[in-house]
Amino acid sequence: MSSPQLRATTVVAVRRDGRVAMGGDGQVTLGDTVMKSKARKVRALKDGRILAGFAGAVADAFALFEKLEEMLDRYPGNLTRAVVEMAKEWRTDRFLRRLEALLVVADRDHLFLISGDGNVIQPDDEVVAIGSGGSFALSAARALVAHSTLSAPEVVRESLTIAADICIYTNHDISVLELDEDSEA
Repeated sequence: MSSPQLRATTVVAVRRDGRVAMGGDGQVTLGDTVMKSKARKVRALKDGRILAGFAGAVADAFALFEKLEEMLDRYPGNLTRAVVEMAKEWRTDRFLRRLEALLVVADRDHLFLISGDGNVIQPDDEVVAIGSGGSFALSAARALVAHSTLSAPEVVRESLTIAADICIYTNHDISVLELDEDSEA
């Protein structure tokens, strides 16, 4: 007998016109039951210079956030090196490789999707989304970037709203973070 699948996330990030925003919905679903509606899946790290969001198992994501912060301390000012080293360790470490989550990480100059199988993906179009409603949010964000003049935070909020209208595992309790204007990597 298998336990019900935890579905917990839609997170989207956009870099546009010098602005970087990341947002997520608040719903956590276990099987066919909404267990929580106001979860926070995006956070600012390193005094607001880096945004990070997760999809997957919450405890696993928190362990990965700790590992990410450790790598950011080890490679200050070099997000690319920090996420590559984190992905390598995530893939090879006996404990870490069992963690089930995806991370999206962004600073002023970079946007990455990181997975436990060693992938570090930097999207060509400066838009990335993960989670159960990620495909809906990604489609909406790409269309909004291509066919509107909305700012990065507006694209994030609107794409999450569209995903929440479609995906039963995504709700309208949306939180959006933006990098501070004067934050430096």
